[in-house]
Amino acid sequence: MIKRLAEVAKKAGVSEATVSRVLNGRSGVSEATRASVLTALDVLGYERPTKLRGERGRLVGLVLPELQNPIFPALAEVVTASLAQRGFTPALCARTIGGVPERDYIEMLLDHQVSGVVFAGGSYALAAAEHGHYKQLLDRRMPVVMVNGGVADLGFPHISTDDAVAVEQAYGHLRSLGHERIGMVLGPEDHVPSRRKLAAVAEVAGWTEPTAEWPVERTNFSMESARLAATRLIQRGVTGMICASDVLALGSIRAARRLGLDVPADVSVVGFDDSALMTCTDPPLTTVRQPIELMGQAAVDVLVNQIEGAAATTDELLFEPELVVRGSTAPARPAP
Repeated sequence: MIKRLAEVAKKAGVSEATVSRVLNGRSGVSEATRASVLTALDVLGYERPTKLRGERGRLVGLVLPELQNPIFPALAEVVTASLAQRGFTPALCARTIGGVPERDYIEMLLDHQVSGVVFAGGSYALAAAEHGHYKQLLDRRMPVVMVNGGVADLGFPHISTDDAVAVEQAYGHLRSLGHERIGMVLGPEDHVPSRRKLAAVAEVAGWTEPTAEWPVERTNFSMESARLAATRLIQRGVTGMICASDVLALGSIRAARRLGLDVPADVSVVGFDDSALMTCTDPPLTTVRQPIELMGQAAVDVLVNQIEGAAATTDELLFEPELVVRGSTAPARPAP
């Protein structure tokens, strides 16, 4: 027990006597210090005393779909730093293939009495996915923020990049270079941000033919699925491609090269995210930059406001992206 008190005291930055007072429910401890001790207990994996189990500590969950796409670690860096500045301890939960599903992470976070949860790219972004596990959060009035677009009826605020503006920027850039046959490499059909991008490009391009004839291919957001999708688009005569992520763009460049084509001389490729190291690819990737730092800070602001008692809102806060022109786009070749 003495060792446990010492561990918790060190983690919370207080004395062992203060930890003892909190655990025994005694007075003379500020709410901030009390919350720090409870959070330290949760982080170290110790079970709270029965009478304290209903109280939330200053622990906040951050649930990500993966860490292989560089945009998610970048978001995690911003969110965790902003939470720490506000006195909260972040708990990172990253899902993997065959690993812990999102609903189990939610149960684990609730068991640890978290103060709130930030989601990025979860099941909420897939219209056909199971969404019942989010109801647990609503039932407990848990402060929640979701990053980027998702299904509309979950009852949580969203912090999103404006997908329509992103597509307009990318499409306008390719058209300015003389490309007339422009295709899209998107995520799954039920992926809400991909749906938004598709609707935007259909409007700006004036596509009126049946959707089956649109130059659009779907992927599961892996580089290999992007290579296959881009290969099909190139074989249909596409000379410019707009991709729903930088990872998909890199897979599309690989497809062009395997077909013996040059990027950007034969095929131009535009990504989405502007994730780390895109200046170091060959060629450097033209992409639409998500304002991740501003979005991450806004997500924490909205979450903390809820934690501090502000009324929850279902509004979506849209951030404008920025086209970053590098070396993967060039003027279209003149028609023979």
